[in-house]
Amino acid sequence: MPHRAPAADTAAMAATESVASLHPGHRADVNPAVVLQGVSRRYDVGSGVVYALRDVDLEIDEGEFVVVLGPSGSGKTTLLNLIGALDVASEGRVQVGGHEVTGARRRDLFRFRRDTVSFVFQTFNLFPTLTAVENVQCAVEIGGVARGAAAKAAQALSDVGLADRLHHYPSELSGGEQQRVAIARALATGNPVLVADEPTGDLDFRTGVQVLDVLRRQAEAGHTVVVVTHNREISRIADRVVELSGGRIVSDGPPAAGHADVADLHW
Repeated sequence: MPHRAPAADTAAMAATESVASLHPGHRADVNPAVVLQGVSRRYDVGSGVVYALRDVDLEIDEGEFVVVLGPSGSGKTTLLNLIGALDVASEGRVQVGGHEVTGARRRDLFRFRRDTVSFVFQTFNLFPTLTAVENVQCAVEIGGVARGAAAKAAQALSDVGLADRLHHYPSELSGGEQQRVAIARALATGNPVLVADEPTGDLDFRTGVQVLDVLRRQAEAGHTVVVVTHNREISRIADRVVELSGGRIVSDGPPAAGHADVADLHW
């Protein structure tokens, strides 16, 4: 009698096969980390409807460094919020890290955000009364790791070049250092997907380059990294650039100006 795959496995295989055409550069030996199919996000405004995203199809592979590019109001942050389950799609299907986000229960979404996606925000969101290592350690413990949390936090800060700033409070750190603490906090969780919303928006060029170098190295280590920005120069270090306009994807491919190293950036 031929072997029959369980229904859940069959559905998963079918879902993976069904998204192969969403990403022309997709490699058969790499799993998709992010899948959006027919995704729209609409809001009722008065008697009308406003679409932040409309009918978006997108696939991002494991270990890919993707920049989502577009002006204010193009739908970039909405897309990021859907990937991170901070918002829900009005239509379509969202799958991240093998988890179905669409229609998931609140407690499942909490576990998903804790275990699958880490966030880096433009505004850092550090606790002002905690030191750098305590800010990172707090995130590790919330993720369910108590033993060795302090050592893990210290290692994450060391990885972003802040080994000598562990016991400094946010007010004692520069903007670039605070952003690197925020990145260390995201990295310490060990989550496979890292999303960053305008991570260099409030930084000077030198510290912005340092932050981008950290993110680039995370993708090289196997994490899936999605960076939202309006800065076209930043897109040059990406494996792939997804450009949004009016809530729709208008282009998707390698950097138009050619790939660059972080050291070659200027803005």
